[in-house]
Amino acid sequence: MGGPMLAALVDAGFAASGYDIAAPRMLDNGLPITDRPEALPRDQSILLSVVRDSDQTDDVLFGSGSLVTRATQLETLIVCSTLSPRYVLGLRDRVPAHIRIVDAPMSGAQIAAQERRLSFMLGGADADIDALQPLFEAMGRHLHRMGPFGAGMQAKVLNNLLAASSTAMTRLVLDWADQAGLDEGRLLDLIATSSGQNWLASGFDEIEFARDGWAEDNTIGILTKDVAAALDAAPDGADTSLPRTVQSAIRALAPRPR
Repeated sequence: MGGPMLAALVDAGFAASGYDIAAPRMLDNGLPITDRPEALPRDQSILLSVVRDSDQTDDVLFGSGSLVTRATQLETLIVCSTLSPRYVLGLRDRVPAHIRIVDAPMSGAQIAAQERRLSFMLGGADADIDALQPLFEAMGRHLHRMGPFGAGMQAKVLNNLLAASSTAMTRLVLDWADQAGLDEGRLLDLIATSSGQNWLASGFDEIEFARDGWAEDNTIGILTKDVAAALDAAPDGADTSLPRTVQSAIRALAPRPR
């Protein structure tokens, strides 16, 4: 996701650069990406964090990247990863007080990032989001202001809980359809115009992970992490049995033939 987002910012004229431990295999796309945090401009004022989970976020901000302290003129941190809302709120006590924080998790998968039509769920002070509006507009099409800091992440994990549920059920339906002898394409066309319509089914041929099985390091694996993030922020006394069942179903997914 980060590569296409960086490309969108560069194409829009922003003086943007990227840091990624996998930078060497990304350099053939012509983007300004380095795997050495010390090579980033020290005068950067805005940092977008687009990594997999809270451990990677810690590493980027406070660990081997240490970008929070390395960028001496940093004014704003934008958290774009899907993380536990509790973890995100806890960043406020860990990030220097003079640095503003906005949570801006996004939705749409890699295809939406490439086509500059991401959906952002924004949490933070209105003035801070107003100032960042041009960046979000360069990368996305749908900007949803959800409330104060943390509200964007809370909305995102709930959205992804639904996405995980529809992913698990869509894949189950397609497997059952195979056994019934139904044509996949015809069934997906039906679903797209009927009561079973959902994001995964409607974008099945475009979403890069639609046919993947579960693996620790792929996007299907990320869905189980996202359900865990939603569970971490579940209301006290909430019935979590259905989300946990969805999480187990996602973890059991096998690759679907192409």
